[in-house]
Amino acid sequence: MSGAAAGLLIGDDDVAAFQADGAICVRGLLGVAELAQLRDGIDLNLKAPSPRAKVASAPDDPGWFIEDFCCWAENPHYRRIIFESPLAAVAARLTGSRMMRLYHDHMLTKEPGTRQRTPWHQDQPYYNIEGRQTVSFWIPVDPVSRSATLEFVAGSHRGPWLMPRSFMTAEAKWFPDGSLADLPDVEANRDAFRILGWGSEPGDVIAFHMLTLHAAGGVEAGRRRRVFSLRLIGDDVRHAPRPWATSPEFPGLDAELPAGAPLEHPLFPVLWPPG
Repeated sequence: MSGAAAGLLIGDDDVAAFQADGAICVRGLLGVAELAQLRDGIDLNLKAPSPRAKVASAPDDPGWFIEDFCCWAENPHYRRIIFESPLAAVAARLTGSRMMRLYHDHMLTKEPGTRQRTPWHQDQPYYNIEGRQTVSFWIPVDPVSRSATLEFVAGSHRGPWLMPRSFMTAEAKWFPDGSLADLPDVEANRDAFRILGWGSEPGDVIAFHMLTLHAAGGVEAGRRRRVFSLRLIGDDVRHAPRPWATSPEFPGLDAELPAGAPLEHPLFPVLWPPG
């Protein structure tokens, strides 16, 4: 599907909902061939995780939750989705950006019976970027129930930035403790928030802003949840070096790219418009 055709799948209502709520679900955006590429890419990634991979579930969890980052250069299946799918065109439409760059890819797999929740958090405070024109795509290649999907606090992408903490131990390993507002206890006060979430089938794509507060449950016994996530950045995004290790890390980037510069670097190729 061309970028122009992809734009037709994103209506004005989708753009308005993304801008207002910070998250939308686009049904049937990816086709059978694209899903096959993603499944092959995730399976290849799981067979040979990178040094950046993290196990995000406890040893006594009956399932297993693994994440990996920044694997596109070594994974030909990921590259085809990143460079040949309509995702970058969709991101440009949602954000109003003239140009979209790759920020990073992220694989998240929860094996059947995984109890580990993904706690409420925003993504951008873990990163080394500033700016508003951002999109994360969350793309499951397995059916996902409403209870196991991502959930979002509608409108939370408007801010403020909230304290990023480690998922397993809730440590403030990034911004110094107290320097950002603490996360609200969404789970204990669900009725106080407008929470969005969509059960999904393969081909459905969830798009959200990098500041939208989100979380996910575990998965049921007998159900696997393999997800490819793609993070894209637009015109107004700039490099924001941090004195700590970001997640993911980009070793050596601070010496090559000054603070406040656009991310004009081979790590972040332009995906839209196509070259």
